Amino acid sequence: MIGKVTVILRGYNYKQVKTVAQTLINSSIRNIEITMNTENSLEIIREINKEFGEELFIGAGTVISYKDLVDSIQAGAKFVLSPISFNKEMIDYCKQQKVISIPAAFTPTEIYNQIELGADIIKVFPANELSHNYARKVCEPLGSLPLMAVGGVNASNVKEILSSGYEYVGTAGGIFKKEDIKSKNIDGLKKSLKLFEAQIISED
Repeated sequence: MIGKVTVILRGYNYKQVKTVAQTLINSSIRNIEITMNTENSLEIIREINKEFGEELFIGAGTVISYKDLVDSIQAGAKFVLSPISFNKEMIDYCKQQKVISIPAAFTPTEIYNQIELGADIIKVFPANELSHNYARKVCEPLGSLPLMAVGGVNASNVKEILSSGYEYVGTAGGIFKKEDIKSKNIDGLKKSLKLFEAQIISED
């Protein structure tokens, strides 16, 4: 099953993604999302999954069409995220392929509709446009829901977010510095990861 934290990688090449994967291997954070609007995204998903699929959970992000969904899963994605909702055909395909579906929603009605269609996790996006207590407020009438906060998650607020009703978080720039990823600075990446992990561990 997917872990509580997902690293979102958008616009990085294969070697840069590989450096992040190497950094995460011995950590408590094992999820990498490679967005579909990254150049050569399918090739990167395929290669990273081939190299690190035993240690890490490799997924696809910015999946906005049925074609994106099929292509990314065929490339080896074990979970798929979107900035928008999925239709029933897309969620059913994920279930058939035993891939975790993480469509996005914003309002209680949208969240409930995606749950009713069978989505595994609901990505609340952009979560930083709302109070972190939004998840708890939605769950009060609807019951416990597998909600993921995406948008503005970083080391300074992840502990609060995970104690405010969200079970999961996804972050594009809240763990690693962009320049460290681009320059493949392993020492810098490890330092940033340690700071973020300290908040997750203290939350557990």
